[in-house]
Amino acid sequence: MKRTLMLLIGVLTFVFHANGQTSGTQTFYVSHRYLKIPVKNGAPKRNVELWLNNEKVRWFDVELADSVYDWIAYLDIEKWKGQSLKLSISTPDRNSHGFNSFEQVDLQDDNAVYTEKERGQIHFSPKRGWLNDPNGLVFFKGQYHLFFQHNPYGTSWGNMHWGHAVSSDLIHWKELGEALYPDESGVMFSGGAVVDTKNSSGLGNNNLMAPMVLFYTAAEQSWKQGLAYSLDGKEFKKLPNHILEKISTGNRDPKVIWHGPSARWVLTLYVEEEHGQHSMHLFTSKDMKTWEFASKVYGGKGNDRYLFECPEFFELAVDDNPKQKKWILTGANSQYAIGSFDGKKFTPEAERLFSQYGRDYYAAQTFSNEPLGRRIEIGWWRTHTNQGATAFNQSMSIPMELKLKTTEKGIRLFREPVAELQNLRKDKLHIGQISLKAGKLNQLQHFSGDVAELKLLITPKSARNIQINVRGLVMNYNVATEEMVVDNVRAIVPLRDGKLVLRLFVDRTGLELFAQNGEIYMPINYNFDHNNLQYGISVSNGQAVLDQADLYTLKSIWSD
Repeated sequence: MKRTLMLLIGVLTFVFHANGQTSGTQTFYVSHRYLKIPVKNGAPKRNVELWLNNEKVRWFDVELADSVYDWIAYLDIEKWKGQSLKLSISTPDRNSHGFNSFEQVDLQDDNAVYTEKERGQIHFSPKRGWLNDPNGLVFFKGQYHLFFQHNPYGTSWGNMHWGHAVSSDLIHWKELGEALYPDESGVMFSGGAVVDTKNSSGLGNNNLMAPMVLFYTAAEQSWKQGLAYSLDGKEFKKLPNHILEKISTGNRDPKVIWHGPSARWVLTLYVEEEHGQHSMHLFTSKDMKTWEFASKVYGGKGNDRYLFECPEFFELAVDDNPKQKKWILTGANSQYAIGSFDGKKFTPEAERLFSQYGRDYYAAQTFSNEPLGRRIEIGWWRTHTNQGATAFNQSMSIPMELKLKTTEKGIRLFREPVAELQNLRKDKLHIGQISLKAGKLNQLQHFSGDVAELKLLITPKSARNIQINVRGLVMNYNVATEEMVVDNVRAIVPLRDGKLVLRLFVDRTGLELFAQNGEIYMPINYNFDHNNLQYGISVSNGQAVLDQADLYTLKSIWSD
């Protein structure tokens, strides 16, 4: 905790409003890159505005600290260097110290970032502020780009921007700052991104350079769909005109793909229709700017959240057979439909299928233009990371590869951790085949780790229950019912050839369980005891065989 001194220069004035509140304004000369904004979690929210001449250029609500703060938010003001800005703050009374809290600096103080006890070490989270839905996942100019719903000025939802991070390996991420700011048409809600490889939009440099194109919802005011583009993956320019008008209040989350057979772009948009009817509307375009309505697919109603918001629409080979492909349509809760698509209409063949059985996994999105042709997914993982004075909140899942495989129930979606995660492996403990009996010594006692990967192959035999203890969190598998229970979250995990195949990724804020080679995915948000690094496996009423165990401690994705 410390105090900051004002480095803004100008005349401070106050305006008194009829509601008894006061707004103060101060004009200052921009001489540095960032404006430091001290935040006190839980303090009253104040509205902050920046004006350039008579144009409001930035605005947001913030739990502004008058003196002692919890953390510092940084507002990038470099584009106005050498000019004067007017700063306006709503404040309960003129004795507020709000203006004394602001300071201009050229560098962010990142000394304590990524070392916090609550910080996941193998899951992306923002340096500072709140995170939710992944947006605009795309590979562009040698890097994976992860955009995300971001509140840079608080650890709760609000002030929706598009944050931006890049990676060369899907594992180690570098945050670049805000890509999209709120504007006069609304705050920046979720959407997707593509690379316009043929420059069909004409937004490339002299029609020679393929641009990255972002699609977003201007929310809470216009509810129109917007387009922004970039030639370098760093700076983004919005088109002045929106590409889709409002259909209904709350229509949102445009996701765009290229459909080769029809040589058109396809945009999928969530629309809530009358009586709470959830639907996905499909549009087509040749140039990304002018869109024609093609068809719609209905989901649930009201609290039935099938095909509710955050659409994903893509094609996958079945059993890795390029001659047999199916289309997948999902909503934010990962329920999905499998079917066919002719360029305009999606025809479901199987609906309301579940692809994940965990807790608080939401709004997943997949990468476009993936260089290896994989379908890679990352989802918002609602971790319990807002602990007191922390500067950040929420996380993403690890990246996973999606595949379609044939099961006895039909074609189903499988998830497996991307191969790149193996590069995080550090120390390894291998255990060969051993018998597991009730009351027998813990066979994992020689392994410990804060962040870990566990690969287990088990034959249950006569055992009634198999329990795996992960740093105090018990996973219980009922052999007779084939039910896995983790912290009261339940999923049926059918044995395959009499075997139970488990792969776990353990972090400070929870675990992600992949069972039966990705057939079952269970993300469980759970704050582990920092003092408990132990693991164990046991059985009750009978015996089982631990055919093989490979246990790894993992390096932090922030260490490099």
